[in-house]
Formats: sequence, structure tokens, C-alpha cells
Amino acid sequence: MAEIINENVEVAEAAAVQEAPVAKKSKKVSNDEFNWEAYENDLDLYGEDSKEGVSEKYNESLLNVQVGEVVEGTVISLNKREVVVNIGYKSDGIIPVTEFRYNPELAVGEKVEVYVESAEDKKGQLLLSHKKARQLKSWDRVNKALEDDEIIKGYIKCRTKGGMIVDVFGIEAFLPGSQIDVKPIRDYDIYVDKTMEFKVVKINQEFRNVVVSHKALIEAELEQQKKEIMSKLEKGQILEGTVKNITTYGVFIDLGGVDGLIHITDLSWGRVNHPEEIVSLDQKLNVVILDFDDTKKRIALGLKQLTAHPWDALDAELKVGDKVKGKVVMMYDYGAFIEIAPGVEGLIHVSEMSWNQHLRSAQEFMKIGDEVEAIILTLDREERKMSLGIKQFTADPWEGIDEKYPIGSKHTAKVRNFTNFGIFVEIAEGIDGLIHISDLSWTKKIKHPSELTQIGADIDVIVLGIDKENRRLSLGHKQLEENPWNDFEAQFTVDSIHEGKIIEVGEKGAVVELGENIEGFAPLKQIVKEDGTSAKAGETLQFKVVEFSKVTKHINLSHTRIWEDVKRAEERAEKAEKRAAADATKSSVKKINASIEKTTLGDVTGLADLKAMMEEAAAKEE
Repeated sequence: MAEIINENVEVAEAAAVQEAPVAKKSKKVSNDEFNWEAYENDLDLYGEDSKEGVSEKYNESLLNVQVGEVVEGTVISLNKREVVVNIGYKSDGIIPVTEFRYNPELAVGEKVEVYVESAEDKKGQLLLSHKKARQLKSWDRVNKALEDDEIIKGYIKCRTKGGMIVDVFGIEAFLPGSQIDVKPIRDYDIYVDKTMEFKVVKINQEFRNVVVSHKALIEAELEQQKKEIMSKLEKGQILEGTVKNITTYGVFIDLGGVDGLIHITDLSWGRVNHPEEIVSLDQKLNVVILDFDDTKKRIALGLKQLTAHPWDALDAELKVGDKVKGKVVMMYDYGAFIEIAPGVEGLIHVSEMSWNQHLRSAQEFMKIGDEVEAIILTLDREERKMSLGIKQFTADPWEGIDEKYPIGSKHTAKVRNFTNFGIFVEIAEGIDGLIHISDLSWTKKIKHPSELTQIGADIDVIVLGIDKENRRLSLGHKQLEENPWNDFEAQFTVDSIHEGKIIEVGEKGAVVELGENIEGFAPLKQIVKEDGTSAKAGETLQFKVVEFSKVTKHINLSHTRIWEDVKRAEERAEKAEKRAAADATKSSVKKINASIEKTTLGDVTGLADLKAMMEEAAAKEE
């Protein structure tokens, strides 16, 4: 400011120097003749006009400035710190250059709006503000810019969450990160302190929020470019593009105004875990058009298609049975994929990793990155599929199975799994067998195999049968002992009575333990005791064998039958005794009647009394 004032003073002094001689020539006054009175009263210095008249004309030539008014001024000079603006007032105003940072192209002679803060400060300086002038009219200008779809300039002040803060007409507007450019922005800081062109895209009148976009300026042009490019596209066409964005599922390529996608499966013939393994941002590369949709503006691109398929270059001499080496590139529970050449993979199914028939995860045998050697089991060049195996490097345990495990041979196996119908066991690596639940015990009624053994335990078995097709043995456990039912048949005859302990009471009846390894069954109504109560688990009672079946290995028992039979026998004996007494009485009466016929009348009276006494006694006995 001081520099500009000094410059003005120097200009005024130079003008005075130039004008002085002219004044001397126009009027020469000697010291003796000088009219001091006229000089002191400003007479004759302004010609015919008085001093007041000249002053009035001078004031009329100046702008009548009102404090708080917004007027238009002209930039007459500027430097790195200040801008001098002439508004037609008796002095020029000085404004900090920072108020014009939104307009870095400001030049001398340009018209700007300024706000009059003060006509004169303490130093007699006119105080102006361009920032306040913009703020007073900024809201109207912003609304008009939105209404007219006008392109405006704004100064990017700083970064904020999700985007940038932009100075537009003195208002802080929000520029979302997605609206800076059509391509993803990786470094927002490069835009700070820059002046750019924008369009107002949204205004919240209630909260006086403004959203601007730079992307909107170039989208229309890009849309036209897209139409031109799409109209020239052909399947199979090879174009050069730039890697614009990388995602987990693929790579977006800028084809010069339109984007295309290389799916991760089209990056390489080999397996790709992430596209960053193949490409990098801003990398230029050739791609081939696989497909495109004019309506949706989608373009499917390929990179691997520019090279020959690895299967086509696979050794023609390679065949089933050959050994190959490769690296594990992918693991699943059902198997592992082995890359034997770039883009050529084979699957080792978990069943081909071990002769063991138990279904286990492939992770138990290998992991990603392992180098393995395998044998080709199948090879389909047309379908580009290959299956491999590693268990084939060891002998098949089922070879010579008849000699190793003949029927009737005894072995010790390890319990591997339970089912409701039996136990799966492993006799040796790759040799499995099944013990059916009916072959676990001769005598016990086993509901579940866990009642007899547990997983991981050893169990003695005998080979009952060999299933070579399904590679499984039929095994038995109870066959290790003689069938005790041959002896039980003679011991537990029908109607024989035995002592037994109730070990379980169910809905239908009770399981009764008759001795070691022998059980019987008594229905609920057959465990009712003489006092009318039902027997409970843990009680030891006498049981009668009601039914015995050697074929079904079933013994039907009854405790109730025992005391019922005793009671019935007692009742029968009592009745028989009474009948015998009655018969004896009848016989005596007959004898008396026969003797009456031979007696006298007096004897008859005595006999009648005797007969009455006997009949009375007989009646009492009945």
C-alpha cells in the first residue's frame, strides 16, 4: 500500500514539475507587482470561476460513495499482495489479493464488484472489500447458476470428509469426491488451492448448503465420445487402454472416453487370486473386446485371449499313467487343484490322496504352495480337464485281500464311526469293515453300538464276508464266542422258574437279567406282584419261562404267572377236599337208609334223629 501511495506522489510531483513552466509562461508576476491579497484570497487563480465554483465542479465529477454500498470498480494495478481498484472516487481503494484467489487470471482493466466499507479511514484511504461484495450477492448468484445451468469458477480451499470445500461467490460449497472427475481420484490433495470450473448441482435452501460438481462439465462431452466409440466397436477388436481401477472381481480399463471391464477370469489362463497380481494402476495394455451392450454401455474385455491357450501347448505325448509335478494353487474340502503348467491344472480328489476310505478333508494331506508329484488318471484335451492321484504311488491294500483276510480269520480293528445299524471299523490302512448291530452280541439287546464300545477303541472281530466291489468287509464280534443259545434251550425250558433281576422297565415291559450274558423280557402285566403293585428296576424276583425261541433269541418271562398258578392250585386243592368230604357224607347217608328198612319203629325214630344230625353237619362243612 505504501509503495502505491509513493508511486502516486511521484507521479503528482512529476506532473507539477511539467506544468510549472507552462504556468510561468502564461502569467509572469514580479515580486513587486505580485498581488498577495489575491493569492491569499484565491482571487484570479481560477480565471473567471471562483474557488467555490471549481470545487463544486470537482465534487460533481467524483462518485458519490455511500458506505455499505456495492459498486463496480476497475482494477488499475495489482501485485502479489494487493489489488488497487478505481471506483471513480477521489482516492482508489486497496484490496488484499487473497480475496481474488478464486480468480487467478485477474488482470488490470478488469471490472470487479466491491463493497464500500469506509469512504476514508484515519489515513484518508478509501476502504473496499471484494469478498463482502461477493457474499452479499452470492446466494442469488448461486441460485441463478443452478437455474441457468451456468458454469462458474470456484476456489478449492481444503479437504473434508468425502470430498472438498470450494469457495463459490464467497460461499463454502461442497464438492463430493465422486464429482471431481469421471475417473477415481487417488490423491485429493493435488486439488487443494486450485481454481476450477464447476456446475451447481444441488442447493438446500433451508440449510443454505450448496453442492457443486466438476464431473458434470465433462460428462456430456464424454457421453458423445462414448457414442462415437461404441458405434465403432466390434467383437474381437484389439484396443489399447489404461488401467483405471482394480477391484477384487476385475479391472476397469479406460479406452479413451469409455470404460470396459476385464473380469478376473479373463486376465490370465492361470488361476488369479487378485487382479493386482497381473496389472497395476495406470498401466497401458492391449485388450480384446469379448462382448458389448450398446444400451447399457457395457464392454466386456479380455486379456488372456491375446495369448494361446496353455492346453493347446500341452505336450502331445502326455497320457494317462504318466507322472507329473506341479504346485497346489487351490484347496477345497473335496480336493486340490495342481498347476502342472501355466494355465493347466489337474484335480486330485480327496479319495485319490489315500487308500483310506474315510471321508477326510484334503487339507489333511497338503496345503497351497506345496510341490507335489502325481499320476494322471484321466485326461480330456477337448474339455481341458485332468484328474490326478497320489495314492497310486503306494500298493493297493485290497490286492490279495482273500489271502490277507480270509473268511473266518480273527483280527483287531479300530472303531472309526457309529451308525444306528452298526459299527464301521478299520482293520488296516484302506481296509474298512462293518459290524452289524445284530452281530455284536448273542444275548444282549443292543439299541446303539455306543453301549458296547467307543470311537477310537480297539475291538476284536472275525471276517464274515468280503465285498471287493465296494471294498468293504463284513465283520462280526459275537462270533468270537460259541452260540450260547444251544445251552440256553435246555436250561430255560417253558414253565421252568428262574431268579432274575429287573434291569430296565419300559413302556411295553421289563428287561430281566437271568444270568451272565442272558436276558429275558416280561410284559408290564406280567411283572405285577401278589400285593397288586408292579415290580420296579433293581428288584430281584422269580420268573417263569412262558416262551423260548432259539431262532429269534427271545425268552418271554412272567412273575405274575408264578403266584397266580400257586393261588389257582390252592383253590383247586380246597375244592377237591370239599368234594371228597361231601362224597363221604353221601355214602354214609345211603348206608343209614339201607339199615332203616331192617329196624323197628323205635329204632327208626333214633335213626331219624341221627340222620338229621349228620345232614346238619354236612351242611355246615359245605
